[in-house]
Amino acid sequence: MASVMDIGSQREAQPTAITALPPPADPAPLGLAAFALTTFLLSAKNAGWTNGTDAWLGYALAYGGLCQLLAGMWEFRNRNVFGATAFSTYGGFWIGLGIYVLVVIPADKATPAQIDNDLAWILLAFLLFNTYMLLWSLFVNKAVFAVFLTLEITEVLLVIGNFEAQTNIVKAGGIVGVITAVVAWYTSSAGVINGMTGRVLAPVGKPMVQ
Repeated sequence: MASVMDIGSQREAQPTAITALPPPADPAPLGLAAFALTTFLLSAKNAGWTNGTDAWLGYALAYGGLCQLLAGMWEFRNRNVFGATAFSTYGGFWIGLGIYVLVVIPADKATPAQIDNDLAWILLAFLLFNTYMLLWSLFVNKAVFAVFLTLEITEVLLVIGNFEAQTNIVKAGGIVGVITAVVAWYTSSAGVINGMTGRVLAPVGKPMVQ
C-alpha cells in the first residue's frame, strides 16, 4: 500500500499546464486623456475664457495628477520607458502644482508678483524636461510629437509671460494650451479605438525618426 508521502510525491511530479496571460491594456489613452482635460481647464483660465475660479484644481489632483501618475506606473509594467517617464512626470507636475496653490501660496501669503515668479521658474524646469522629451517623441509617432510640440510652445509662452508679468503673453499661452489639450485628446481617442478594433481607424502617423 502506498504511503501518504508516496501519494504526495506523485502529485508533485505531475506536470502543470502553463497558461499564457493576455497582454496588459495600454494605459497611454488614459494618461493622455487625463493630461488633456486638466490642461484644457487651466489653459481656458489662462486664456481668460473662464470667470477666474480654480475649477481646474480638483482635476489637477485627481485626474491629471493621480490618474496620469497611475498610467505612468502601468507603463513601467509595459516596459515603455518613454510613456512611463512622460506620464509619471506630468502626473507629478499636476499634483505639485495643486499643492502649491492649495498649501504654499496661502501659507507664505505670496503676492501676485511672487506667484508669477514662482510659476515662471516651475514652468521653466518642466520646459527643460519637455524639450528633450519632444526630441525623443520623434521616435514614437507624429501624434505624440504634436502633443509635445504644442506643449513646448505653451510652456515657452507661459514662462515668458510669467517672468515679464505680461498678461497678453499668458493668454496666448492659454490659447495654445487649449490646442495642446485637443491634440492630446485626439491622440488618446486614437489609442482607444485602435486598441479596441485592432486596426488603425484614427491614424497617429509613423515615427519621424527610425
